[in-house]
Amino acid sequence: MKITPQCVASLTWTLKDTLNEVLDELDEPVEFLLGGTDLLAPIQEALQGHEPGDTLKLHLEPEQAFGDFDDSLLILEPRAVFPDALEVGMAFETLPEGCSPDAPRGKIWFVSEIYPEHVVLDANHPLAGIALRLSLKVHNVREATEEEVGKGTMGMGFFRLDIGTDHDHGHSHDHDHDHDHDHDDDHNHHGHHHHGSGGHLH
Repeated sequence: MKITPQCVASLTWTLKDTLNEVLDELDEPVEFLLGGTDLLAPIQEALQGHEPGDTLKLHLEPEQAFGDFDDSLLILEPRAVFPDALEVGMAFETLPEGCSPDAPRGKIWFVSEIYPEHVVLDANHPLAGIALRLSLKVHNVREATEEEVGKGTMGMGFFRLDIGTDHDHGHSHDHDHDHDHDHDDDHNHHGHHHHGSGGHLH
């Protein structure tokens, strides 16, 4: 069958930035729910009418994907309030006591850099500010069950950030995050990060 606004499609993909650096490869087909929250709207729209065996290439600007990089979501906090066993890439849904009370709530904060006296935290999506090139292949298409439609997801997501789950194909939280703190206007430096080729957000 062909892909419809509400169905389940098995996909593989290769994701690159505009410098042709591979950011992620999904080698084995994974099922995603169309008409739910699994895929970005431009991806769902582009897939309509395609069938197994079809391939397509998409170019997504940041505003179509994960937004522009927001410097206000980079914060500096005291090293002492964090656990001793702190590593770059660790994620916090709630900041430890002693952190700035002005930090935006409801964010997932990633440890970006660690210094003796302070820690740099970043709540931007790992792919924020990056124009993406996505090569997709459709492997299978089927009707979605009532249960799947009700859930709105197959348990997988296109770079969705969930803490404490093991089912998500977003990306490993070990993205390099070597942000230049003299952020240039076009934020091209984010295009140089490996966001875990083949390693996925858990």
